Amino acid sequence: MSTNEIEAKVRELRQLQNLIEEAQAEADAIRDAIKAHMGDSEELRAGEYKITWRAVTSARIDTTALRQAMPDVARAFTRETTTRRFCVA
Repeated sequence: MSTNEIEAKVRELRQLQNLIEEAQAEADAIRDAIKAHMGDSEELRAGEYKITWRAVTSARIDTTALRQAMPDVARAFTRETTTRRFCVA
């Protein structure tokens, strides 16, 4: 691919990313409006749609505290992964 072709592709990519961000912001605003309407309700029916907004509890390991309290254990169970990050600046 030539430099001009790559530049055109990057320009197109940025335009598409902007559209995605705009659509995501609009979707978030709609989601927030529905949540505001629901108030403390966990479930709402609207025609064919069933909307739920429930509290979810999860348990996670505090890795910072584990590293401080038991560094050998934390080191033994730490797994490194390598990924490639794509970035256009």
